[in-house]
Amino acid sequence: MPSLGYVTPQTMHFAQPLALQSGASLRDYMLMYETYGTLNADKSNAVLVCHALNASHHVAGEYEGQPKSQGWWDNMVGPGKSLDTDKFFVIGINNLGSCFGSTGPMHVNPATGKPYGAAFPVVTVEDWVNAQARLADALGITQFAAVMGGSLGGMQALAWSIMYPDRLRHCVVIASTAKLSAQNIAFNDVARQAILSDPDYHGGDFYEYGVVPKNGLRVARMVGHITYLSDDDMAEKFGRKLRDAAEAGDYKFGFGVDFEIESYLRYQGDKFSEYFDANTYLLITKALDYFDPARAHGGDLARTLSRTKAKFFLASFTTDWRFSPERSQEIVQALICNRRQVTYAEIDAPHGHDAFLLEDPRYMKLVRAYYDQVWNDINEKAAA
Repeated sequence: MPSLGYVTPQTMHFAQPLALQSGASLRDYMLMYETYGTLNADKSNAVLVCHALNASHHVAGEYEGQPKSQGWWDNMVGPGKSLDTDKFFVIGINNLGSCFGSTGPMHVNPATGKPYGAAFPVVTVEDWVNAQARLADALGITQFAAVMGGSLGGMQALAWSIMYPDRLRHCVVIASTAKLSAQNIAFNDVARQAILSDPDYHGGDFYEYGVVPKNGLRVARMVGHITYLSDDDMAEKFGRKLRDAAEAGDYKFGFGVDFEIESYLRYQGDKFSEYFDANTYLLITKALDYFDPARAHGGDLARTLSRTKAKFFLASFTTDWRFSPERSQEIVQALICNRRQVTYAEIDAPHGHDAFLLEDPRYMKLVRAYYDQVWNDINEKAAA
C-alpha cells in the first residue's frame, strides 16, 4: 500500500451555468476531484493543487487494485512529504475540458444529446479558477492556506492570487510564467496542427466515427515532450546512440528509427495517443496561449499583481528553457514592486521543465521549508 493509502476520486455536479471568458457558458457540468488528509475544524489547512497539461485531479496515492496508478505528484504530496498530508488537507481538481472525469468534449452535450466534440467551448485558466472556486464553496472552504501548481498549474495559482485575493494566504508557483513567449505559442500551434490535419480528427467529432486521431496526437506529444527536456538531459540519456547498434552497428539509410531519441519520442507519442483526448489537447494548449493577466492592464504585470494579498513562493530551474527562470523573475520583480512578501528559488537541475515533477532533494527541501512557514501561519492565526 502507498504511504498515502488508497484514494478514491469524487465528483460534484453543478447545475448553475458557468460564464466563460469567451462569452459562452457551460451548464450541467461535473468536476472530478480527490482529497488527501483531514480538513481541520476551522477549515484553515486546505491546500489546492492545480494540475498541468496532461495531469489530472489524481495528485497522489494509488487506486486500489491498480498498482501502477500512482498520482502525478506523489513524490511531493503525502504523509511526511514536502506537502505533508498529516498537516494539510490537499485537494486536486480535474479541469473542465479535460479527459479524466470532469466534463469535457467527449461527454454528452445536454443541448444535442451527442458528445460535445468541437462544440465544447474554449476554456481559459480564469475559467478553471472560477470553477475551482465553486467547488471550494461547496466544500465550505472560504480561504485556502495555499494554492499551488507547476507549469500550467502555476498559472492557475497565480490567477487565484489575482482573481480571489482574499481566498488564499499563500501562492506557490513552480516552473511557470505570467504569459507564454512567442516560441511557446509556436510550439503549441505546431502540435495543434498535427491533430487538426489528421484525417481521423473529423473536425473534432471523431467520437461519432469510432476512431481516434492517433497520428496527430503522437506528433503533438513528440513536439511537446521535446520542450520538457533540456539539451543536456537529452545528451546524457540518449546522445547519438543507435537503437540497434548491437545488431547492425550502422545507419539504416531510411526514414524509420535509427537513434534512441527517435525511439523514445515515438514511444512517448504512442503511449499518449492511447489515453489522451485530441480535443482536450487543443483546449488546454489554447488556454496556455491565452493566459496573460497583465493584458488587461496594458501589459503592466506590477499593476496586475497590485490586487494580490497572498505571500508567495516561486521556484524555477536553470535548464528549463520552456518556462525559463527569467519568466519567474519577472513575477518576482512585479511582486516586489508591490511590496509583497515573496520567496524565490532558482534551482540548478539538469532535467529541463520536467524538473518540477522529479525528486530533486534541494527542491523538495525548499518546498517543505516553505510549507513549514504556511503551517506556522495557521497555528499563529489559531492562537490569535
